[in-house]
Amino acid sequence: MDRTACEGKACDGHLCEVGKRTTRHTVRERVEETGTLAKTGHAPLISGMSSWLSNLFGGPSQPELRVRGIAVDVQNTRADIRTEDVLERLDDALALIEQYQPIRFAHLQRDVRAIRIVRFACRGAFDPTDRTVITELTFLARRDITAAPVASSILHEGVHARVHAFTTRVLGGAIDRDMSHEERLCRRAELTFGMALPPELGAPVVERAIDSLDLDDRSVAPTVDWDEAQRRIRDVDARA
Repeated sequence: MDRTACEGKACDGHLCEVGKRTTRHTVRERVEETGTLAKTGHAPLISGMSSWLSNLFGGPSQPELRVRGIAVDVQNTRADIRTEDVLERLDDALALIEQYQPIRFAHLQRDVRAIRIVRFACRGAFDPTDRTVITELTFLARRDITAAPVASSILHEGVHARVHAFTTRVLGGAIDRDMSHEERLCRRAELTFGMALPPELGAPVVERAIDSLDLDDRSVAPTVDWDEAQRRIRDVDARA
């Protein structure tokens, strides 16, 4: 059970409820009041998480699909979800990143080998063993939310990929980092992204980022029993 580069967690089959919408004015006031933009920091991608993901998904695959220039591997295990709908939502999400955070999109193209869409116990994760961003299947299938929270989750994992790339290429991978600091780095990137979006799209992204930045170290980067989390996902799918 390791701390992970994972954004969100499962609860009764609905992955991480999106925060309540607020106005842009209210959100800006909260940013100023909490001072959450002032802190910086980096954190580790724990090797145990990498091994667990490799065992779960069988290591690197060779995706044939490409969405906006990024290789995509879809593992659709749900008969009630259309792969075409999932890919459409992925394209919408990547389009938002490309339009409103072009530098982050360029980093994503450079640092990530592929995006893997799969049933998983949280919204997203980054697997450094093959530089893959994992995006959860049912999260992409949801239509009670816009593409903005999906884009924010992918951007979040892209920041993990950026930190991994920097420490590997520049520092040789040998650096002692703290996971809670890296999570806050990702959440600040989400906050910046949300503030760049039109208010009707960005409000829930900003709200959720601020709520996460207010958490203490243990809560912002919790230890998760991934085997138990995946067991619960299997139980939910069996009842679907």
